[in-house]
Amino acid sequence: MSGELGQPQAGPSHAGLEFPNPERSRSGVPGGVIRRVGAQGRRSWIQKVLEQITDSPLQWVTPSEVVPVAVLAVQRYLLEDEPRDTIPKPPLYCYDVTISDGVYQEKCYLDPSLNFLVYKNILKVGIEMKICRVSCLYNEKRLGQGILCIDNVHCGDTLEAISLETPFRNSAHKEIPERPLRGGKSHYLALWNNEDPYGDIWLTNKQPEEHNFNNTKIISLSHLEMTWANRRNFPALLVRILHKSKLRYYGKPDKKMIEPYQTFLEVADSSGTVSVIMWNALCPEWYKSLRVGLVLLLQDYSVKKSYPFRMQPLPVDPQIKLISTMEICLNLRDPPTNIIIIPEKQVKPEWRLPKLNHRFITRSELDDVPENYICDVIGILIFVGRVQRSKKKENREDFWSYRWIHIADGTSEQPFIVELFSTSQPEIFENIYPMTYFVCTQLKVVRNDHQVPKLLYLTTTNESRVFITGHRGQPYTNDTKVKNFIHWIKTRTDSEEVKNTVIGGYYPYPPVPETFTKYSSSVKVESLLTAISEVRKEIEDLQYREQKRIAIQGIITVIKYIPHASATENASASETPRGANQPSTSQAARRENQSQERDNNNKRHQDDDPMSSQGFQTAYTSLSPTKKKRIVQGPNAKQVPVPQPETSAQTKGCKPDMPNIFLNRESASASAAGKGRRPISDRWESQLWKEKKFALIDHLHYSHVYPESIPRKFIFEQRKFLTEQFNSQPAKYIPPEGRPPNLDDFKSARSLGHFEVTILGLNHEIAIDVAFLPMYSPEDLRTSQIDSLLSCMNYSCVYPQATPGNDSMASPRALASDIIKAASKLDKAHIVGILDICNLGNDKVEVYLHRIYSPTNDS
Repeated sequence: MSGELGQPQAGPSHAGLEFPNPERSRSGVPGGVIRRVGAQGRRSWIQKVLEQITDSPLQWVTPSEVVPVAVLAVQRYLLEDEPRDTIPKPPLYCYDVTISDGVYQEKCYLDPSLNFLVYKNILKVGIEMKICRVSCLYNEKRLGQGILCIDNVHCGDTLEAISLETPFRNSAHKEIPERPLRGGKSHYLALWNNEDPYGDIWLTNKQPEEHNFNNTKIISLSHLEMTWANRRNFPALLVRILHKSKLRYYGKPDKKMIEPYQTFLEVADSSGTVSVIMWNALCPEWYKSLRVGLVLLLQDYSVKKSYPFRMQPLPVDPQIKLISTMEICLNLRDPPTNIIIIPEKQVKPEWRLPKLNHRFITRSELDDVPENYICDVIGILIFVGRVQRSKKKENREDFWSYRWIHIADGTSEQPFIVELFSTSQPEIFENIYPMTYFVCTQLKVVRNDHQVPKLLYLTTTNESRVFITGHRGQPYTNDTKVKNFIHWIKTRTDSEEVKNTVIGGYYPYPPVPETFTKYSSSVKVESLLTAISEVRKEIEDLQYREQKRIAIQGIITVIKYIPHASATENASASETPRGANQPSTSQAARRENQSQERDNNNKRHQDDDPMSSQGFQTAYTSLSPTKKKRIVQGPNAKQVPVPQPETSAQTKGCKPDMPNIFLNRESASASAAGKGRRPISDRWESQLWKEKKFALIDHLHYSHVYPESIPRKFIFEQRKFLTEQFNSQPAKYIPPEGRPPNLDDFKSARSLGHFEVTILGLNHEIAIDVAFLPMYSPEDLRTSQIDSLLSCMNYSCVYPQATPGNDSMASPRALASDIIKAASKLDKAHIVGILDICNLGNDKVEVYLHRIYSPTNDS
């Protein structure tokens, strides 16, 4: 029977279609071809295509009738080398696509030539798709078995709802655990990275069990270190987990590993701390059940000399010896390791196992903490950015997933800024949103006090762990700083600051240094500058949610202000077709059918302990505001808190307590109404552009700002929808709860709008339109005048401090006019522009001007 449990076989199909056997050609027989639908009333299109293939002398067919099908799953896995492959290839990830025609579901193999549709998130769950050509791939090691292959498709719009009640035509496709259709790999990978456990092979059912120690011989780690080289059999170890690393996937096409995973545990007893490596199939069995603080009894392990280049995390207790000469190895075989979780109530004081010591710091202490310091933080999320991806290595298919977050803890007006990489906890990483109580351990301090603006943020390490629910009972709840945070939360009664939490949008962090010389020394790329003729290829090579920073030379020739209210419409009108960038008819069809895309909501429940997020609605307020205002390019706007617009509550003496990350200027605009008006200009065009714009050989249009790139004010009641919008696309379809709202219905966290900037190449042959998103932010002003557009984009003041009676409180359009007037000073000036290019998926690409440098005045 296809898809049987046990060791999978190489070659096509573990659970494919079996071709006609007269005695098995009936519904409900695993792998059987169903000739008639019968009681269901209408013929299955999938069934018709299968019959067409079996009757065709070719291995492929063009369906006689092309009927739209719904995409229910897109699942990734590593395909091992076929026997005919003699030259090792880099990792080749394949995709199985589950479709439904309304009568049956079928799992199909996506031809690798169409992988780019997944890379760009064009082929995704929830869409309508037309399959124009299919083929059959046979498993030559099994009789009459093959799988349906998708060779050509047109991807359509997102469907409002898809029924999951349709059965699989082939019952083997619903067997548990799920198996890929091809190759010898026994499991699927997470769709967008390799660090997250995905699928039903990852168990969570390991529970503590009491153990009778009467006949158990135990050895200390320090004694084992001295004697392991002369031993063949090792007594049991009784240790506590101090650190747990994220997963490492090391699968390669030429490696015959079924579950090639690795994770590190740092464990300790009273004599020392050592690294334990868990290998391969033990990871799916144990990884999700093990957590920091558990006591383990390890038997039948192996010991080897430690890897010399691995840095162990700092011990929780400086007095405990760090053993770095050996490593403990846990395997499913050779020998088969026995792991027992000991209940905490059975742990005896005489064992003298170390307790967990955390290194919590407050935001007020962070300013004095040295670079690379390892710390833990607790706070409340006030900003959660969208999930982004970055390549691990160029020309490879492996990515890191990460997002930026802001955490407030009440000790400073400034939040923690955290670069949160996936920690192999997808159930948390994909379900964080503002107003959540948040704990993250083993963060590393990144700082540079010698650049302007100063660089200071935290980033996750290999041992970082994240907690958002179930804080009660965790070891850190007894820490003094954690108690102080809980007390601060409980004393807050004004919920006004709920409005000031923000989710999603383009987030240009970290900021680049103030001079190009410093920038040149800070980046690690093969080529510092990208020719403007190479920008198109850089954009085309980007994959879904990948964000990349490049530097180009050019001349700013056009600046146009787009007010927020009509930003998307105006940008859309100015967009020109980019058909030359897209070689596929599938992509072209998808672009023609683009409409308002609605993602699905995931249901999530918060626990009701004293640190639950729901308690925040009535418990949390803001920090005190600052008074200075200026316009800067994004990153510095979030590095420091931003004042609220003055409201009636503030004039009455109500004091807000938490930063508004993106300042809303609507009240400021209203206060300027009725005052003396001045001529407003919302566009500047250089004489050089008028002379050259009709002679260009290429003009790239990437100034469109999509709704996903606008930071939104967070609404707690809509947290499911908003969280889904800024997460990665899921691998399996999740039906929406009711009719989902539209992202444009949510208020922007800023109201200034954006600028469309045209940069002409130095050779006057190619131009590119990019977007520039200024944001308000307070900081010590380096100047009080609008010097030039160059200074505007380099974190200088373009809006003087507002004081009572000061008529300078102008509207965003008036501020934009000032910026555009200043641009005339850049006429014909050569600049270096730092660009952020972002692929949002579904043929949506944005390019942002992050900063500009003047090579002639680099000081």
